[in-house]
Amino acid sequence: MLTNLKEQPKDKILGLMAQYREDPRATKVDLGVGVYKNAQGVTPVMRAVKAAERKLVAEQETKAYTGLAGDPAYSAAMCDLLLADSVDRARIAAAATPGGTGAVRQAFELTKQMSPNARVFVSDPTWPNHVSILGYLGIEVVKYRYFDGETRAVNFDGMMEDLADATADDVILLHGCCHNPTGANLNLTQWQSVIDLILDKGCLPMIDIAYQGFGDGLEEDAAPTRLVASQVPELLIAASCSKNFGIYRERTGLLMAISKDAADTPVTQGNLNHLNRQNFSFPPDHGARVVTTILTDPELKADWMAELEETRLGMLALRQQLADELQRLSGSDRFGFLAQHRGMFSLLGTTPDLVEKMRVDNAIYMVGDSRMNIAGLNKDTIPTLAQAIIDAGV
Repeated sequence: MLTNLKEQPKDKILGLMAQYREDPRATKVDLGVGVYKNAQGVTPVMRAVKAAERKLVAEQETKAYTGLAGDPAYSAAMCDLLLADSVDRARIAAAATPGGTGAVRQAFELTKQMSPNARVFVSDPTWPNHVSILGYLGIEVVKYRYFDGETRAVNFDGMMEDLADATADDVILLHGCCHNPTGANLNLTQWQSVIDLILDKGCLPMIDIAYQGFGDGLEEDAAPTRLVASQVPELLIAASCSKNFGIYRERTGLLMAISKDAADTPVTQGNLNHLNRQNFSFPPDHGARVVTTILTDPELKADWMAELEETRLGMLALRQQLADELQRLSGSDRFGFLAQHRGMFSLLGTTPDLVEKMRVDNAIYMVGDSRMNIAGLNKDTIPTLAQAIIDAGV
């Protein structure tokens, strides 16, 4: 039977990583991979994570399975971090998942159970795995305009015009903060307009939030999700701890499903448990327990927040330095959007041909759609990138 299999499309980012590794040029710059790196090019283990792991090694007495939805203390800590008091906790069902990707997958599976003919509206562009998973599950994808290629900001009028086609059977997928891949985000006034449209259409919002704390701060980045949760009757949220806790390989995510009434929560929770059982039985626990240990220990939480803030401010400084250098080289403000974007990524808004030219001529590695991982830069490589952008004619 194995001979009947067909070759799957190559993952573009993984292919780019392979090209980067094989490039012998000492000046090469990796802006493709989607992980945070410090100025030394390392994805560090955060101080609080190391301390929490030491505590677990000393105190943990079993590696037996947790429940199908994971440790309830993890769900409670994450709900508090993301939602605070924006919604009645009794309305929230939650299940731990293998990373944010696992939460997204389970949310799409749940959508298919709830509304077999649902369409999922996704931003154009969005994280490629959104579209890939939806296609694999046979769920119809509807793209809505999001990124303005001229201004490199949100095309809000186009977005609202496209979302107006949603019906009560559909899901609108939104990025909670630090939009991937563009870095361009809605302001709270625009979020309110989206909420008003959702309430008018009766559709189900879903928020994918993978970068809380990487944009404008932990509370600021959670504000849009809390605004939505406080007003809509139902909401799906896929959250990831990979970035803000730096525990990528631990695969630590959470799916939250907010029901209209607390009386509906037990059935919703039962369905989340069932989906976990069908797909992987019990979710990974180590990363979740690390996160729980940090969020429930005031000293560890304060240290984690401090290091996360250092990371966030460091990325903002890199953005500003790059925008300033491009302004100096170009004599114009057309790259000012780089300082306005938030999170790890920015979409440069150029063509695949020019992206390839920068790779060939200057060993600059970024995804073909011109998504750059700002965290792949440091103060020494910024002039190299800026000159490559200008030389390529972007």
